[in-house]
Amino acid sequence: MAASVRMHLFSPRMPTCSATDRLGLKEVVRTKTRISFVLLSAPWSVLCYYAEELSLKVPLQVLNSPVTNASERLLSHLSLPNPLQQDVPNQPHLFYTCHFRNNKLQRFLGSDDRETFFKTTQRHQVVYEILARTPYGSVKQGEVGIDRLLSEQVFSAAYPLHEGDFQMPPSPVSPQDLGLRQILFSYWAQWSCWRFYQPLDHIREYFGEKIALYFTWLGFYTSWLLPASLVCTVIFLFGFWLMVTDVPAMEVCHSGGSLIMCPLCNICSYWNYSSICVAYKAGILFDNGGTVFLSVFISLWAVTFHEHWKRCCVAQAHRWDCSDFQEIEERPRPEFTAMAPMTLRNPVTGLEEPYFPGKKRFNRTVTGCMAIIIMIAVVLMFLMAIILYRTILQIVIYKSRNSFISLSAARIASISGSVLNLLVILLLSRFYTELAHILTRWEMHRTQSKYEDMFILKVFVFQFVNFYSSPIYIAFFKGRFVGYPGNYNTLFGVRNEDCGPGGCLIELAQELLVIMVGKQLINNIQEFICPKLKSWWRKRKMSPGPGEDGGGEASGQSQEKPNGRSQGDPSGRSQGEVTPWEENYELLLCEGLFSEYLEMVIQFGFITIFVAACPLAPLFALINNWVEIRLDAQKFVAEYRRPVVERAQDIGIWFPIMQFITHIAVVTNALLIAFTSSFLPRLYYGYTRNSSLNGFINFTLSTSDYNFSQQQQFPSCRYRGFRDENGDLPPHYFHLLAVRLAFVFVFEHVVFFIGRLIDLMVPDVPEEVEMKIKREYYMAKEALAENQSLAAETIILLEETCDQQQHCGSRVAPPPSKVAEQD
Repeated sequence: MAASVRMHLFSPRMPTCSATDRLGLKEVVRTKTRISFVLLSAPWSVLCYYAEELSLKVPLQVLNSPVTNASERLLSHLSLPNPLQQDVPNQPHLFYTCHFRNNKLQRFLGSDDRETFFKTTQRHQVVYEILARTPYGSVKQGEVGIDRLLSEQVFSAAYPLHEGDFQMPPSPVSPQDLGLRQILFSYWAQWSCWRFYQPLDHIREYFGEKIALYFTWLGFYTSWLLPASLVCTVIFLFGFWLMVTDVPAMEVCHSGGSLIMCPLCNICSYWNYSSICVAYKAGILFDNGGTVFLSVFISLWAVTFHEHWKRCCVAQAHRWDCSDFQEIEERPRPEFTAMAPMTLRNPVTGLEEPYFPGKKRFNRTVTGCMAIIIMIAVVLMFLMAIILYRTILQIVIYKSRNSFISLSAARIASISGSVLNLLVILLLSRFYTELAHILTRWEMHRTQSKYEDMFILKVFVFQFVNFYSSPIYIAFFKGRFVGYPGNYNTLFGVRNEDCGPGGCLIELAQELLVIMVGKQLINNIQEFICPKLKSWWRKRKMSPGPGEDGGGEASGQSQEKPNGRSQGDPSGRSQGEVTPWEENYELLLCEGLFSEYLEMVIQFGFITIFVAACPLAPLFALINNWVEIRLDAQKFVAEYRRPVVERAQDIGIWFPIMQFITHIAVVTNALLIAFTSSFLPRLYYGYTRNSSLNGFINFTLSTSDYNFSQQQQFPSCRYRGFRDENGDLPPHYFHLLAVRLAFVFVFEHVVFFIGRLIDLMVPDVPEEVEMKIKREYYMAKEALAENQSLAAETIILLEETCDQQQHCGSRVAPPPSKVAEQD
């Protein structure tokens, strides 16, 4: 035996044995490794105790609540067939529920069958809670729980079992006879299911509310991308028509040698403005009058999306009976329970709960904030390095003797810088995520929701700077501080970076496409290929090689340890057959939903913050999300070990983060149109000088002063900017600046005002859900009043019976004082 590895595995429906939850130690002999599987389950008494301790909800009555959504109701109202609907078998039942109480067991639905009363997922929760809060060493040093043991590699894995295989059986069977995992794989994870509704109730039944809410949000977000991508694509196609009819574009292409431009770097040569004819026309695809409408549309689209998601989330949380989870039901984290130094009464529940002093947590949080600031500084340092890299690479390429490459020096430097920036972003993201895990765990947050919110906030602040710093630099800073011929500004002795011949907006679109699409491609390739490669490598390491006999024992054979247990597998499994716990062990660890949410929220930022520069971003996001849903479904059903179920009532802090992104997007799009796009200069020129825009190109170009021409021994040249021949700012520069600032002010206030109107007009809670909540509250109040009335009547009846007994001379137990006198 080359290595000894243990693994906890908790199984939901194993037969219980006396008062212990350990069912046995199964050993699997491999050629290089002997793996010991410890099978765990909770007996009935343990389940009842922890169900009450964890406030698990159990059924009282079946609830008839058909699944409906907006598109289904609309098609039904129009009497049209619904192509998105599919008939998924074994629809899970919904129940009216309440918190489990052992002394009221008979009142719950199905309490007579101990094997099926608690759901499989609830059994997982109970066993995990026991494992997570049990100390194995010094509590002060954090030696608590199965997660710490896994991190220290005492155990190699701990997971609940999947329910059977996900593949369809070889012989045809009725859909009603399929297992839940098979249903999810056949009716959800298959690529052919891309156009159907997701079976959300089945997902919730198998994986719990938290994962089900993620897929609910992802499907909702993807469906809302459809109208956004259609509008944005139409605006983009509108740019092709402008390419042909645009007057300034014609002036650039027909200028010939009349517009000699100043060198773009210290060693660069003079060039003709007509040489950028193709790049200028390509820029019109991203910079035209339609971008103003697009910016307003996307801003209002994002606000409306948030409002309708709130309604959808409230309705789904009420349907799944988790509306009040975080406020009332959520228990302290197991690690927090074991490591908290004191207890304090919960003001909501009135129960004694573990407590960590707020002052200590505040000090630790401040330390975490300092780490975030340091990492942000590192990101900005890398950004400066990439800026210098682009400038130096452009100079090196210009020095080369290849004329073709020299003409494309700016483009080559820009594209390679974007790719390098993407690689830096991905590397820094991986490092900082691990650091954020350590800091958040050290801060000792009480509940899992609070822990995840603080972790997400740390990572998002860093990722916001990491992903968006380069596009923001190109949009608002690149080319703004170059100076002018004869008075150029420098950074570390290198002339400040200027925009390429096509302008900064087309460079911004290029940067966005490289980062956004490149990141999506890399993530999808990783999600599609990496799990299969890891699974193959794990199976290869565990499988015997040709001619190997496993050290004299049958490879793959399970054996039970002595202590009264017989050798071999009691399940009747034939030699060489793989057991369920072995199959699940070969699957990959489920790492949670953080990376999935982060990918989508970063994508949401790209399609809202910079939509004025890249109208195709929503279309790429829509295509990516159609693929993403199937990849995620396949991972959770077929490639990941089954995660322990977690309850949730919403998507947590991700929603306020997206609201923050929406507000940032309004400001950013206003600034992009005002200061980066040519929309306002064209509007100003057409209003004050020539409405046909003839001469606009000459209006946007300035002439170098006499001293610069003498130094270069070349006639005067032109450069982009609003300056006179002495390098001073002319009056129309300040007029245009006032127009730009006024546009930003008006744009922001109009969009925010309309967004606020939408917020007020669309209620957060749907009317039908509000009526159901009020009805349930009324029924609960009536039931409470009835119980109180019944209790009062019982007390009165007992008092009357007692009086009758005393009146009839019956012997009644005397009060304590009388007992003392008799003694």
